[in-house]
Amino acid sequence: MTPDSGPFFTPIYSTATANSAPSPDPSAVPCDILVHNKGRQFYMLRPGGPDRETALISAQADALGRPCLPVLLGCGLGHALRLLLQSTAGPIAVVEKERSLQEHTRVLASLDPERRKRLLLVCEEDSAKALSRLTRWQMENGGLPLLPLALPFYLRLDRTYYGGLLKDLQASTTFDFWGRAVGPRFIRSQPRLLLLTSKYFLMGEVEGACKKLEIPYKMVLVGEGAVGCSDFVSRLLEDVVTFKPDCCLTLNHMGVDVEGVLMDLLARLQLPLASWFVDNPHLIIHLYSQCVSPWTCLFTWDMDNLPTLRAFGFPHVFYLPLGTDPERFKPADNANAPNVWKTDVAFVGNSMLYKVGGRMKSGHFPRHLLLTFKSVAMAFMESHQRSVAEFLRDSLPEIYQHYSALPDNESKLAYETAITWQATRVYRNGCVRHLLPLRPLIVGDTGWKVEFRHEPVQPTYLNTINYYAELPLFYTCPAINFNCTSKQMKGAVNQRVFDVPAAGGFVLTDWREQMASLFDPQEMACYHQPEEALDMARHYLAHPQERQRIVTAARKRVLSCHTWQHRLQSLLEHMRSVYGTPAPRDGHER
Repeated sequence: MTPDSGPFFTPIYSTATANSAPSPDPSAVPCDILVHNKGRQFYMLRPGGPDRETALISAQADALGRPCLPVLLGCGLGHALRLLLQSTAGPIAVVEKERSLQEHTRVLASLDPERRKRLLLVCEEDSAKALSRLTRWQMENGGLPLLPLALPFYLRLDRTYYGGLLKDLQASTTFDFWGRAVGPRFIRSQPRLLLLTSKYFLMGEVEGACKKLEIPYKMVLVGEGAVGCSDFVSRLLEDVVTFKPDCCLTLNHMGVDVEGVLMDLLARLQLPLASWFVDNPHLIIHLYSQCVSPWTCLFTWDMDNLPTLRAFGFPHVFYLPLGTDPERFKPADNANAPNVWKTDVAFVGNSMLYKVGGRMKSGHFPRHLLLTFKSVAMAFMESHQRSVAEFLRDSLPEIYQHYSALPDNESKLAYETAITWQATRVYRNGCVRHLLPLRPLIVGDTGWKVEFRHEPVQPTYLNTINYYAELPLFYTCPAINFNCTSKQMKGAVNQRVFDVPAAGGFVLTDWREQMASLFDPQEMACYHQPEEALDMARHYLAHPQERQRIVTAARKRVLSCHTWQHRLQSLLEHMRSVYGTPAPRDGHER
């Protein structure tokens, strides 16, 4: 290794020489370290000697006399660590990612076993992972405040790593997070929400509902792999103390890490989490079987998921269907809308052709699962079971054995997703195919052209349109908006049955059992089998007044029961019932 490729370290065994040869004694301990880093050279201790390390500990005598968890940033040559071990009887964390430096100094190796037991060594190369490990260590030790102690040498060696970590750790000492963050929840008439947000499209609707209901909220951005990183943990802790939320809300478990860092953190804060699944939870929750917490409420758009989610061990599970934004989806003048939109029948949706193909390509499934893939998906489509795994176990035990032999949860999840998407593709294709005599307008991906390329009567094709900017006006244009529900839910309804009536459009949809709890029969036009769709479409095209009567009734129902405000109110009522603190006897808010 050359000096320019650093850092690398040369041990100094005599204060009399600036350059050092290897010591003939393998147990010898250096008195200093010469660092070569990016063309520069500097010493660990010179010119101050051991006092450069011990002075840091002596200066914190008062802080060390109070309950705390010292975090020493760097082993150094052990002078600070040995004094720290003498100054406190509790556990100590040492952060040092320079493994080669430890080999030279032998600081940790020279400690007796009893003292070594008191140490947590954090040597992650990623400072975010180091902070995450320290946060968990803090919780394991009663949430005592961290006391960061940074040896000056390490700040000079790698200021980005050690300096950034020092800054994040100091934030936790500025606030008594654990003492100030834990307290009664839902004691105000209007709760306060911490939104764990990402680019998921429905979070905008949740934020809009908060504004309309005048619910105070604060957003915490969750990027990919963000949980456990220094910025995320710091922001979350500070927001809990300063904003004083009553609960967190996320969609599809976004922000919940598989390792359980967030769950552990929220449990320590006694801060409830509401996780609203607006996609099939069975394709997500498998990854989080070790993250069951009494501080989490699960909400699902599909009532049929309640028993299986409870079987996973989650104690608080509730049904919460989708909804709509009536300010976005509302009747509008479509005179200037594109003429191609003004058609008898239209369907908006993905063919699933390329999505299935992509999942199959990336899944690397074994040969037997590939050979039986289409027949298994067809059988799952025709079954009433909601879970792919349960369907295979009960109906196709041989396939289930191959599925069970997949190497990990991620592989199983990929196969279940592929089966669900293929089942949806076949079902959706069959439903729309029955409407081809009416030459429907299909708005979606180019996979539809492939699916229907051999049909003598071709539909009109249109590229995908934007949900927010174009779809609300689009729904007002066709005489019939056709709907066929994804096979990821077999009893629930999708968002289209709320959006289309809110926009003043007519929807012809497949019947789903849970529709009976959401609409009266006269408020929705439903086909029970795909073969019925064509005759029903022809009937409603011939009876515009009947269509309008259904539209009027359905829109009235949606506005009175099925907006995002209704859903958020229901969610918060459930959270209050589970985690709320009883109001004071005098009736005044605290």
